[in-house]
Amino acid sequence: MTAVANKKRRQKMFISVLPGEQVEVVIAEEGIVNEYYVEMVHQAKTKGNIYKGYIHNIDNGLQAAFINYGAERNGFLQIDEVHPEYYMGSPATKKGQRFPLMQKVLKPGQEILVQVVKEPTGKKGAFLTTYLSLPGRSFVYTVGRSQMGVSRKIENEKERARLKKALESFDTSEGVGLIARTAAVGQSKAALGRDFKYLNRLWTDIRANAQQKKAPTVVYEELGLAARAVRDYLTTDVTEVWVDDKETYNQVKQFVKLAFPRKNNLAKLHEDHDLSLLERFNLVKQVQEIYSREASMPSGGRLVFDATEALTAIDINSGKIGGERNFQKMALKTNVEAAREIARQLRLRDIGGQVVIDFIEMKNPKDCREVEKVMRAEMKNDRARTDVSRISSFGLMELVRQRLGSSAIAISTEPCPCCKGTGIRRNMEWQALQALKDIHRDIRKPSMESVEYDCEEELAIYLLNNKRQVLAEMEEEYNKEIHIDIDYDYDD
Repeated sequence: MTAVANKKRRQKMFISVLPGEQVEVVIAEEGIVNEYYVEMVHQAKTKGNIYKGYIHNIDNGLQAAFINYGAERNGFLQIDEVHPEYYMGSPATKKGQRFPLMQKVLKPGQEILVQVVKEPTGKKGAFLTTYLSLPGRSFVYTVGRSQMGVSRKIENEKERARLKKALESFDTSEGVGLIARTAAVGQSKAALGRDFKYLNRLWTDIRANAQQKKAPTVVYEELGLAARAVRDYLTTDVTEVWVDDKETYNQVKQFVKLAFPRKNNLAKLHEDHDLSLLERFNLVKQVQEIYSREASMPSGGRLVFDATEALTAIDINSGKIGGERNFQKMALKTNVEAAREIARQLRLRDIGGQVVIDFIEMKNPKDCREVEKVMRAEMKNDRARTDVSRISSFGLMELVRQRLGSSAIAISTEPCPCCKGTGIRRNMEWQALQALKDIHRDIRKPSMESVEYDCEEELAIYLLNNKRQVLAEMEEEYNKEIHIDIDYDYDD
């Protein structure tokens, strides 16, 4: 068991580029896709960007300001995301108050430096903060929070102590902090120092840029997906990085040379024009499944994902569980398998917010604890922050997951124009009856010599095939002709 637990992970990274239009990043382990990211140029992400904006207005009830930072919709800035350096004067707070009233310390028109924490969604503007952070290879450089820390994902105490000592040796400015990332593990002090100096220079340039420009304007743009993937996801577990675009390949190769000087052959160029990069490594089907409502499990069972405004519900369809005698044993086996696959699917689909999982009923509390243990262990591989509850007496598990960005599903899909996003529509019989009501109303009008009814092709065919007798009876009763016309531009 120990040998298996300590087995080194062997991952491969794939970067597929459609120049000037789209970038896809896939991280796979032993041929299984564990992470998938996509970015389309016309929907370029703004998360991580820093802007010089100004306060458009303050909502006293929400204790929040709406910031004009140059986007289509104003951004949302809560009082707890405002650094005290922006306060006007020395505001007094009442007993029990953590923050002063926003209208007392800020004013409309005031210029402010903000960073996008959460992308705009629907009719909501971006969520903003004045506590800025700049991610590097080994560190996250924080402005406004001066704490020095090490990522909780780094569990080795000896390595944590080494990194803390390295952090203490850096000469940081007042109000600046550093957080060591997982990529810092094993890095020499010289390499760590280079990353710190780079981030220090970057912050100096951003401040100078902000002073010169007039609000609203962007003063720092986060890297594109290909560069971010190499910076954030390229760890010692990754044994190969495949790229299908020459320019991107050269950039990746240059970065690898700096980050892993001993791994000269880490970056590889895909030049086969007969097969795409993802086809070559048999990853297409797995990527396509991300967009499906269902996901299959190795044993033949299925996971069904249903997203609502409030939460995402996941149901487990076990397939065939044979016999009452074997039911509990098979239920445990299926639930354990489902827990592993659900953790993977949450990463792939970047499902955020509240998630409710309906496991197959298990009567033995020991079995429930086993499934919970597996789920928590699998969720440790997630880059997002998560919180997993216990399985309730109803067989439901709740968990909360941080959404890392705009998911592949969110940026590449839109509501169906037919069902308006509900997933269902009125059946043909119901639609035909409504059409007959309209025709019956019009044919009785004295001013109408004949009835022209325009509708979509499917409904027109249904009326002529299934309601021809009714239409004929109307024509005979009112001595008027009825014409069913197909309107190819019809939109109900």
